[in-house]
Amino acid sequence: MRKITAVTAAVVAAAWLAGAADAATKTTAPAPTLTKGVVLVTTNLQYENAAAAGTGIVLTKTGEILTNNHVIRGATTIKVTVPSTKRTYAADVLGYDVSDDIALLKLEGAVNLATATRADSSKLKIGDLSTAVGNANGGGKLVIAHGKVTGLNRAITVNDDQGGTASLSGLIQTSARLVPGDSGGPLLDSKGRVIGVDAAGSSNAAFQASFGYAIPINKAISLVRQIEAGTATSLVHIGKTAFLGVAPLDGPDGVAIDSVVDGLPAATAGLARGFVITAIDGQPIQTVADLRTAIFAHHPGDTVTIAYVDALGAAGTVSITFADGPPQ
Repeated sequence: MRKITAVTAAVVAAAWLAGAADAATKTTAPAPTLTKGVVLVTTNLQYENAAAAGTGIVLTKTGEILTNNHVIRGATTIKVTVPSTKRTYAADVLGYDVSDDIALLKLEGAVNLATATRADSSKLKIGDLSTAVGNANGGGKLVIAHGKVTGLNRAITVNDDQGGTASLSGLIQTSARLVPGDSGGPLLDSKGRVIGVDAAGSSNAAFQASFGYAIPINKAISLVRQIEAGTATSLVHIGKTAFLGVAPLDGPDGVAIDSVVDGLPAATAGLARGFVITAIDGQPIQTVADLRTAIFAHHPGDTVTIAYVDALGAAGTVSITFADGPPQ
């Protein structure tokens, strides 16, 4: 669950997986009609020595799952559990939108799953009843929180796990309290239909007020259709993610390599700590954001030419074929 004024995103969810709080104290026990088509998402972030937890919404009987991009960002493996059957599936990433925080997963071997029922989020009004359902605090069970729609078309800024910020707009604001682990779960209307995808939570200790923010389901489904159609953009990635295998840092003349992962493309090609990446396929790389953008446009198996300056100041180039890595 992203927060608006605190360290956030999937990496820190490892602490919640340990059971920092009893999620059941937050809400009442879930009703079957409210949890239909809602699943638990757990991820392993091998390169960050972390784990994370979130929630997903079942779109198809064969296992298309809608969730937040920040739930699966950096994940080397993704598991999805259906609470009603206790069955766990491995999940593949079909695509994701880094700007609007939406990801689409596909479960391996899933059939006859119960699907969530969707409403038309364009018809929402302030004051409508709303219920959030999610894997609160990564507790491994679905918990509900009741509230009302308190705002529409809201824009917020959230912290990301690299110390930067991201902006989300067009959001539903709800008084239903959201906590880490609820991300990717549904915000429901009074009939138990999905009106939004829970994405961020905020609290004001001085006034003991809390707000949750959800991506309208109409917008989320529009992005799902784009992913299903295989339409990539500068912000929407389709399929597997290219991986270089470096820990990058912003430097004065490019992107400095802080470390490399043994056995992955950068290390195999001879790049090492202290090298500075200056260009990919002739495109200047000045910041870590530039590097991520350049890699985002590629897929595993693509080959690029990387220009660099080594630790002694000598310039060079090397041909690198990307590996399969975690989503951005």
